[in-house]
Amino acid sequence: MARRDASELAQRLGRQAEAVCRHYLSAGYREGRYWLVGDVRNTPGRSMFVRLKGADSGRGAAGKWTDAATGEHGDLLDVIRESCGLIDFKDVAEEARTFLSLPHPEPDPDHQRRPASAPAGSPEAARRLFAMSRPITGTIVETYLRKRGITALHGTGSLRFHPRCYYRPDEHSPTETWPAMIASVTDLDGRITGVHRTWLSPEGSGKAPIDTPRRAMGELLGHAVRLCTAHDVMAAGEGIETILSLRMALPGLPMAAALSAAHLAAILFPATLRRLYIARDDDPAGDGARDSLVERARDAGIEAIALSPTLGDFNEDLRTLGIGALRAAIRQQLAPEDVARFLALAA
Repeated sequence: MARRDASELAQRLGRQAEAVCRHYLSAGYREGRYWLVGDVRNTPGRSMFVRLKGADSGRGAAGKWTDAATGEHGDLLDVIRESCGLIDFKDVAEEARTFLSLPHPEPDPDHQRRPASAPAGSPEAARRLFAMSRPITGTIVETYLRKRGITALHGTGSLRFHPRCYYRPDEHSPTETWPAMIASVTDLDGRITGVHRTWLSPEGSGKAPIDTPRRAMGELLGHAVRLCTAHDVMAAGEGIETILSLRMALPGLPMAAALSAAHLAAILFPATLRRLYIARDDDPAGDGARDSLVERARDAGIEAIALSPTLGDFNEDLRTLGIGALRAAIRQQLAPEDVARFLALAA
């Protein structure tokens, strides 16, 4: 997009500055000639202020904002980018045009030939989205997890919250924004290779009412969402909630969520690993992942032990049977030395 087109969009947004703020910075409020909010990512607070009235451009223009806590500043296009978790400017412009009910321009052939700075779905795009998100403490991610019986949230730095994460059902549908749990997918060296998004309902009572509330992006094969660094013993499973539920019974055991049965079967092993617990889901895909992973682990000289839920998965066990029953069932499946090492920590 040409610079003058971006300037025109920013000016048009500035003329509707209060409406823009109410939509994209809904955690804030108006005070006099300004909109006050915590930051450009729509965190509650008052350190960031947006000018609601002013000229179309230049110093003091409507829509200009400054965050007194960080020194960040910008215009309403920046607000749309950060609050929606967008990466490419063409998506920011499309979102702005949708808000303003403007026609969408034909693609610029020259722009199409230029490589994107962070291609959609790339590891770099994933790293940027994770960086734009914030810790889950005090957010609806906590609410969502607690409603699923998960209250042990220590060491969950791999999980973050984005208040308005970009969602598009398909390439022909309009974009939407929903709050989301953002999980970093990392390699064995801790480098982010992707992220997993779980879109949530605004109050955190469950997943968002959309067709695909879970999506991953980036390079996933062999990598995982990791909870603590594994050394000689670890557990690996499919879903994030499944692993967090198992962690309620074994809070000191390093764990990893591979995000699917196929990716669980391909997860990479730390060089120091000597025993691997496989947290399987009770379905054919879970059985296949277990069998493949057991074979790979044994070929690598690693003891592999399957942990089976009583019901469909460990979160269902936790919510239906309770933490006491979950611990009792897990105790029967652990290696004897790990009962004292890990299960005792949960007592």
